[in-house]
This record gives sequence, C-alpha cells and structure tokens, in this order.
Amino acid sequence: MSDGPAVEVEKVVKHFGEVRALDGVDLVAERGRVLGLLGPNGAGKTTLVRVLTTLIKPDAGCARVLGLDVVHEGARVREEIGLAGQYAAVDENLTGMENLTMVGRLYGSDRRAAKERSRELLERFDLVDAAGRPTKTYSGGMRRRLDLAAALVAKPPVLFLDEPTTGLDPRSRLSLWAVIEDLVSEGTSVLLTTQYLDEADRLAHNIAVIDHGRLIAEGTPEQLKDRLGGEHLDVTLEQPEDTERAVAALAPMSAARPAVDGHVIQVVVRERRGSIVDAVTRLSQAGIAVEDLALRRPSLDDVFLELTGRPAEPPADEATPVDDRAEQEEQAA
Repeated sequence: MSDGPAVEVEKVVKHFGEVRALDGVDLVAERGRVLGLLGPNGAGKTTLVRVLTTLIKPDAGCARVLGLDVVHEGARVREEIGLAGQYAAVDENLTGMENLTMVGRLYGSDRRAAKERSRELLERFDLVDAAGRPTKTYSGGMRRRLDLAAALVAKPPVLFLDEPTTGLDPRSRLSLWAVIEDLVSEGTSVLLTTQYLDEADRLAHNIAVIDHGRLIAEGTPEQLKDRLGGEHLDVTLEQPEDTERAVAALAPMSAARPAVDGHVIQVVVRERRGSIVDAVTRLSQAGIAVEDLALRRPSLDDVFLELTGRPAEPPADEATPVDDRAEQEEQAA
C-alpha cells in the first residue's frame, strides 16, 4: 500500500441534477494528523466525505485513500476506513454490545473475537454500564459515542468524522474530543468536518475551507488566522447612537474601516502595544463613553467570516443547503 498521504483529492467534481456540489476540489490529508474541513452549510463537505467513503462516485477527477482509488478500488478502501456521520447510525432495538458485535461480525470476525473487541470499545467509550441496555434508552451523547465506537471496530487507519458532535452538550463534546485526540496519538488519520470552529481550532493540524464546492483556503489554524493580520480590538460602547462617531475616531488606528456588530466596534489594529490606551484617548477626546475594551488575536470565526462572508452556523431557517438538496437529488435518481 502507498506510503503517501492518507487522502488525496484531485479536481473532483460532483453534480446532482443542476446542483454542482463539488467544483474541482483539490485536497491532501497527511497521515497521522487531523484535517479539518470547514465551510458553510451546503458548501459540499458531506458530499466530499461521501465520495471519499465510496458512498457516491465523482463525475470527474480522482480521489484516493491510502493510495487506493475510491472508484476502482472501492472494496479495498472500505476495508481501511471508518465513518461516523452527523447522526448516530445504530440499531435502537439492539443493546450497545449487540450493535458492536454485529458490526464486528459484518467485518468477518468470529463471534468470540467480535465480542472481545466490543468489550474493549465499550470500556474505552465509557459505555460498559449501558452495554446491556437497548440503545433507544441512550442519551444523544451516548449514541454518538457508540456510533464512533462502531466506526472503530475494524481498527481503521483512516477515520472520517462528518460533524460528529453536532447537537451534543459541552461535556459530551469534550469527551469525544479527548477520544479523537487519543486516536490520532496512536496513528489514526482523521478527516473531520465541523461547524464548530473551536472544535477545528483544538483538533485540526491543518484546515481546508470550501465554499460553493470549491477550496478557497487551506493551512494550519495559525496560518489562517495570520491572513487577517494584527490584533483585534473590540470596543463596546455605552450608547449605540455613538457608533458612527466612534468608527471615525478609531479609523486611523487601522488600515481597514472598523467593523460594527451591534454596539461593538471591531478594529484590526496595526500595533498591539499601546492600542488600548490609544483607543481610550481617541474616544475620550470625541466625548464617547466606553463600556468595555478587549484586545484579542483573530479567531477562526473571524477567518471564516472573512473568507465566506457568512458565520459558521447559519440560522436554522436558512434555505435548504446544497448537500441536503444533493441528497434529495441522489435519492430521486
């Protein structure tokens, strides 16, 4: 098997009717590391995961996992990967032990080996006490942990996680993060799609941002933050009606016009040292009252908004995203 990257994507295109879900994507994920795949809802993230896990075929381009072509060597690819999607894919009428044992048997293990592996995973994911209960009695976090355990039954060297912590409470998210970090420390390669930018910032060694089916940026989290340059000064005003005068007073501190979010003014400052004192002086001279000032480094949220023009988590009533429409087109075909 190839000693190259865990995942290679070259000029991959995928259409669903008139929807161009992937538009010539190029991507590389190194072995033993986490590649975070970010993008607005409908950007094509899930479609790319489906291509890489052999669930759908690309219309053009080439994709390889561990050097194996996902179209021509699909069966071999499936032997080397694990997949945990946005929703726990477990049988609610089976117990946790029965679910994992069934997966092991499907991978060809005999009953004894499948049960032994299931016990290992139940212990690792803190599900031993619930092993004999039907999974319909599990909480959302427990189901997600069981789903991830099922993806690891065959000890895959490459793991695809498609928004694995969506809808989980903070404690459950932290628990899954720790598991993912342990897996990577043991050599597992992970491709992670997520809408939570704090998740990508913590877990991902490298990040790729896609929008409208195209790769628009890539690099380490720090490299992407450096693209915005400088420190960000957030100024909270006591009186929102002072916003325009405050923007005019603070504008000389930045190469770009300060941004406004409610009654908070965001300034990308040229110099960190003395910037708070400078801002206070300018606003005081303009007779503008300040409630709070905070100096911070650019976050991935800032990067995401700059790159896509949209926040990472769009409103719930937003129009059906491309990936969802793509799935509907695929099922109708």
